[in-house]
Amino acid sequence: MKIVLNHKFEDLISIENLLLAWQEFILGKKNKNDVQEFYFRLMDNILSLNFDLFNLKYKHSGYKEFKINDPKPRIIHKAGVRDRLLHRAVYRILYLFFERTFVADSFSCQTNKGTHKAIKRFRSFAYKISENNTKTVWVLKCDVKKFFASIDQVILMRILKEYIPDKNIINLLFEIISSFYSMKIGKGLPLGNLTSQLFSNIYMNKFDEYVKHKLGVEYYVRYADDFVFLSQDKKQLEGLVPKISEFLLNNLKLKLHPKKVFIKTLASGVDFLGWANFSNYRVLRDKTKKRMLKRLKQNNSLETINSYLGLLKHGNTVKIRKQILTSTKTQCENMSRPNDNVIVWAK
Repeated sequence: MKIVLNHKFEDLISIENLLLAWQEFILGKKNKNDVQEFYFRLMDNILSLNFDLFNLKYKHSGYKEFKINDPKPRIIHKAGVRDRLLHRAVYRILYLFFERTFVADSFSCQTNKGTHKAIKRFRSFAYKISENNTKTVWVLKCDVKKFFASIDQVILMRILKEYIPDKNIINLLFEIISSFYSMKIGKGLPLGNLTSQLFSNIYMNKFDEYVKHKLGVEYYVRYADDFVFLSQDKKQLEGLVPKISEFLLNNLKLKLHPKKVFIKTLASGVDFLGWANFSNYRVLRDKTKKRMLKRLKQNNSLETINSYLGLLKHGNTVKIRKQILTSTKTQCENMSRPNDNVIVWAK
């Protein structure tokens, strides 16, 4: 029996939930002009938002568009503070419910998960399939073309209705989702919305369930629109490609990226989540390494350095760690220097 959300619309729009959402939303944003302006009349603004929501008069405002390079060019759409506060209020109610519906091998934008956990899962699968590195491990790597821009809002709403019986919540989610479109009306989610992270996972969970329960694939890891299948049998992986392509197209209106689908051995190196993964170790991709060094030139604070050194502990990174410590010698004088003669093998 499918579980359904027990929370009511009144729980989501309550003053208490909006205030708790504000406390979470404001972290790291206190110096932003638009946030300060909203904060100056905080209770008036929250009461006004609650009033509009309660009387079913809330309308989502437009978006400000700007570009980033992280690492490839992306277009971010930023909503106003009032709308982003509502996004946070929606997220904090819906996330805890939908998290329970996700498969274990989905890792993006979830508490106590992330890229490191996804890589660790990938490594544990590879070790098991290889039978202690005695068998060849084949990896099918896939990527969805223009993922966020291609999400079909009608299908997303249909999925949400399966779990949410409260019509007022559904109508509010439709107001948020339909406030944005990319290629055409009814398509896409904005990269700048907190809710987009959750909605994209809810959307792709249909694919996860198909892979795990219909295809019966055990060795599968997904992070956002990047996913991998592992097997000793290359032909088995080749047979999966048309099946997953057909499911994505027919059920979710998504297409595999034709230039980012490949099958290769783990021993030859598999590019996944910023690392080139091999049988016994992993190294940073050249693009990831260059981006890291570029950012350190722009910001070489101790906090940033420590953050990157923490990341680099997860792979074979002796040279790059030495390069970072050398180039930031002044900032690192009081840091405990790692033993650069020790190779940190991937676990």
